[in-house]
Amino acid sequence: MSGLVEKALRRVADNVVDNFLFRLMRDPYVENLWELVATTMKVTPLHLMETVLRAEKGKPLGRPFGSVYHFSPWQELMFNPVHLFRLPVREPSMVKTQVTIGPAAKKPLELEIPLIITGMSYGGALSKKARIALARAATAAGTAVNTGESAFIPEERESATRYIYQYHRGQWPHGNKREFYALADMIEIQLGQGAQASTPQTTPAHKIDEELREIFGLKEGEDAVIASRLPGVESKEDLKNLVFRLKEETGGVPVAYKFAATHHLEEELEIALFAGVDVVVIDGAEAGTHAGQPLLEDDFGLPTMHALVRAADFLEAKGVKDKISLIAGGGLFTPGHFLKAMALGADAVYLGTVAIMAMIHTQMAKTSPMEPPTQLALYSGKLKEELDVELAAKSLTNFLRSCVAEMVLGAVALGKDDLRAINREDLCALTPHAAAITGVAPAYRERMPYHPPATAREEEKAGTEKSLQ
Repeated sequence: MSGLVEKALRRVADNVVDNFLFRLMRDPYVENLWELVATTMKVTPLHLMETVLRAEKGKPLGRPFGSVYHFSPWQELMFNPVHLFRLPVREPSMVKTQVTIGPAAKKPLELEIPLIITGMSYGGALSKKARIALARAATAAGTAVNTGESAFIPEERESATRYIYQYHRGQWPHGNKREFYALADMIEIQLGQGAQASTPQTTPAHKIDEELREIFGLKEGEDAVIASRLPGVESKEDLKNLVFRLKEETGGVPVAYKFAATHHLEEELEIALFAGVDVVVIDGAEAGTHAGQPLLEDDFGLPTMHALVRAADFLEAKGVKDKISLIAGGGLFTPGHFLKAMALGADAVYLGTVAIMAMIHTQMAKTSPMEPPTQLALYSGKLKEELDVELAAKSLTNFLRSCVAEMVLGAVALGKDDLRAINREDLCALTPHAAAITGVAPAYRERMPYHPPATAREEEKAGTEKSLQ
């Protein structure tokens, strides 16, 4: 009986496949299903999907994790290991990983590692559980966590030994209060970000639960609004006054200035120096967000590598590179990215997207196959309550420790006993493009003329001729 059933199924499948193939080969192209393949080769599946989503809603899209493009050619830079030219470091344990952020501030931020958890807000992006997991991981790894555009969460502050408060453009009552930012180890004035520039954002009231409403100080039915401008800061003098006030009110913790990387970068940095900031944060075009508009993610800003090099060169030219810390973020995912960014001038790097991926780790199995893994971490996530905070913190801690350990091994191979001692001379560029962007020496040289090795007969002949002379 089973054999008859198998034969019948084979016959049906064969007929279905045959009919399908005949249609593909005989239908006119405009009626042919293959038209979809040709279309996606021209438009790409991403653009096709975003087209139909725009057609469905008639509103700006919110694409998670930033641009799909890789603007910065990190793979075109290579490190130069040493042997006898300069001796490698004897032991990995001899390599220093510590970094001081805002060395000129009264109370500099001391970190054990140069990797920092970037601003990802509670409510606007992440759940409370996710925020606490990030804070615990940062503490365990010896680094800091950034609040993002959010209100103060006591449990997060308790979990974080090094806490960066983002002085942001949010318009809710419990934002940017002295009683909150006075508890921080660093304050970051945020005027824009790489994935969304300085555009306004709104979390509608119907998506705000009671706990978030209470933490933010919002009334029933009130939206959470992030403005395009920081209230009270519309000139370089306004920024200077704000920086001075924040230093006074916090007892002198570092004050940072964060903005989206732009071709106007030097002008923005000139203002930052005038204002007296202790730290500059460059957020490249590859930066992510929980839901940014594709236009802003793909077509605005300056790539992280380009902006970082220009910022480092500017600070060096102004003679303040050793006084003002430079933090880079945007599309940095691997220990190689982190170390190359530091070699190009960053004192530390911000991690966002990759931190979320590491945090979720094996817990993504809880979402499979019907939901994306981010549903465990987002404030709006359907599965946010299923996030195991302890496991998430452990996973991210392991990731940070693994990355730093690899960076240390890189320093050993470069003969450098401090991660901060690694610089552009430790790199070479594989392409003229990368060399031009970074000022790193090209890996290629003018070819020497090729001289094939002489044969035994030619050597004997040459010896005879020499003896006759």
